[in-house]
Amino acid sequence: MRALPILLLVGITMSAAAPAAAQRFAGNAPVCMQKWEWGGSSYISCDYRSWDECRASAAGLPAMCMLNPYAQQPSYPDRSPRPR
Repeated sequence: MRALPILLLVGITMSAAAPAAAQRFAGNAPVCMQKWEWGGSSYISCDYRSWDECRASAAGLPAMCMLNPYAQQPSYPDRSPRPR
């Protein structure tokens, strides 16, 4: 009878999820590729200078291309109307 609570406690402890490891976006290229790996994990690499370059690398893989949220984006001139 004492074995059941101990086994239950051991089972819960062993099945507890480990903390996830954080990954930083590497590189300062404007386009990143997120690639999913076996087991549900994913890896993000920001080594692509254009969407076409990223799409060519992602072709046939479980992957998608996205903008690098940490890359320095070019600033655009203000498009507000000028006073007369």
